[in-house]
Formats: sequence, structure tokens, C-alpha cells
Amino acid sequence: MGKKISILLPLCLLVIAAVWVSAAGDAGDPLASLSYLNGVFTNKVDSAVDSRLDNTGNLSQGGGSGTAASWVETRLKRDDILQAVTGDSVLLLAGNAEVSYSSGAVVDVTEGTVLPSGGSLAARHRYLVAEDTAANVVVTSKTAVVDWQGASTFHLSTATDYNAMAAALKALHLFQGSYTGYGQGFDLEAAPTRLQALIMFIRVLGEESEALAWNGICPFNDVQPGTNGAKYVGYAYEKGYTNGYSATEFRPSSPVNARQYTEFVLRAMGYSSAANTDLSDALARAQSAGLLTEGEAAMLQRDPFLRAELVYISYYALEVPVPGTGWTLAQRLMDKGVFTQLERDAAPGVLNWRL
Repeated sequence: MGKKISILLPLCLLVIAAVWVSAAGDAGDPLASLSYLNGVFTNKVDSAVDSRLDNTGNLSQGGGSGTAASWVETRLKRDDILQAVTGDSVLLLAGNAEVSYSSGAVVDVTEGTVLPSGGSLAARHRYLVAEDTAANVVVTSKTAVVDWQGASTFHLSTATDYNAMAAALKALHLFQGSYTGYGQGFDLEAAPTRLQALIMFIRVLGEESEALAWNGICPFNDVQPGTNGAKYVGYAYEKGYTNGYSATEFRPSSPVNARQYTEFVLRAMGYSSAANTDLSDALARAQSAGLLTEGEAAMLQRDPFLRAELVYISYYALEVPVPGTGWTLAQRLMDKGVFTQLERDAAPGVLNWRL
């Protein structure tokens, strides 16, 4: 019983959602009685949760079931479904998701309202699946991070798995994420900054250790002196990899777009240089280099550029030949000691689902 306390704790808040408690009231008397909540409803939830908490499972490529008496964080992707039943709780930390159910209710405990079927989950709101309800939480963004509690079943889609790509790049020391305390710090749902894109570019070059050892003076006034950011920016400027936004500004916190980051990767692989300031055809040149497919270029032209897309471009760049070497980018990075073949073999697998 102790392991169910955290799941049953918010039940007293369900009195505000009496529209679905037909056994405890009607339109003329919509409030559920405390005796009902502490008796019939709690007993039903208790029984439902108790029968499932002893069944454990793991998520696989196609899905699976899981049980948790306390909050568990999970990264999901577009069209993944978290199937929740009576007593389960869900909290959306990042991304977008919608809920659907045919009867019963899903209660927004944070707001004290019922979320109708077809409604979108609000970030950082706690949702509780009510009595005699089976609900599907469907991810509608490219990636999402959810906390869940209770006993849930996951049905995983075949959509592009940016999460797995980020995990693979992290295993290869090419992607470290941020200091965000959830979602493994990947922040795939956020727009990348110019500084983040530059750091990723230097890692793809295999020159991060050189950048962090750089001890010159960064020429840009808006980069904090003495920080690692100043080392990355100053090193890249000295090497001719970047010109900055102007002679005195780098604008490290400004967002970067798909053409700008694609140009960075093209420079890292030797297909372009900082001398080229016309980025209007960067996506077309990336297609010619084999870095992007036609479908990927169209997607990058159409969609907002997020860290998910930054990861996507970087991940598939590893298989692209570096001009004049006969090696792929991955082979060149292994030759530089950025990662080993063993680390590459052990990195999380990604289904080859290119656009």
C-alpha cells in the first residue's frame, strides 16, 4: 500500500471535476462528496493500481509497459503514445502532446479542470486519469519529455528518432546537452544558439581539446572573457572558421537557422570555408555533398530549426565522405581520437529513417 501513496495523494482534488462523477452527483449537484472520494472512488483506483504495480516491463523499439510508484521521466518522439488508465499521472516537461479518451475524464490537477478529449497538455501541469478512464497521450511534436506515474503502456512510432541520435552523439563525445535538469539535458525542443552551434561545429571538426586549450583574447565584446565560450569563439575566429556577427559582436545567444548550421558542417568537412558569406544555397550545396537528401533539405527549409535538427544534421554527417581523404567524417574523428570504434559500436542504435 505504501508504494501507492504518491499515486493516490491527489485524489481529493478531483471534486472540482465532478462533471464526470455521475455516481456522486449530477448537473444540479455537481460536487462529489468526500465520502465518495474516500470510499468508492479511492477503492476502485486502489484496486486498479494495486493490480498493475506488481507487473513490470521495459520499453523496447516497438513499445512496452512500465510501472512506477514515483515519477519516471521518459523521452518520446512524434506519434509515440503513452496509454494511461485510472490512477495514472502524466506531466509534460517539454514538447507538445494531446490526450484522447472515449469516456470518463482526464483531470488537470494543476488548474483544477477537466482536459477534454482532443485537448493539448500544458507544460508542467499534472494530469490525473480519472475513474473508469483509459486515455492516450499522443506526442505531436518531433520530440517530447514526459514524467509519468502509475502503470502505463507505451506504443512507439516509426517517426524520426531524434532522441536516439542525440544519445548516440553523446556517447561519441560530440553532444553534451545543456544544464537543463530533465530530458538528459538534450533540450531538443529548443532553438539552438549561435554559441551552441559553434561548439557543435568545433566538436565535429575534432578540435574541441584545442579550442579549450586556447588562451588568446576573444575579439567580441558580447562574449564573457575567461569563459569556455570565449575560448570556443576566440579559437574559431583565429582559425578563420567564423567571422562573427560584426567586428565587435558575436551574438552568442542569438538563434541560429538551418542554413547557418549546415554551412558550419560543410566548413567542418571541407566543402566550404568562412570566405563564403552567401548562405542562401547552403542546403542545396549540402545535397550536392551528400550531407542532406532532398526531403531533408525541404524539411529544414519548412520547419523551425531546433536542437533536434542540429542533432539530425550532425548525426548523418558522420557517414559523409570528407573530400580528398577517402574517409568518412566518423573515420576521420576516430583517427583524431575523438571516439573509438568500440564506442561507436556501443552507441545507441538509430533506425535509418531518412526523409
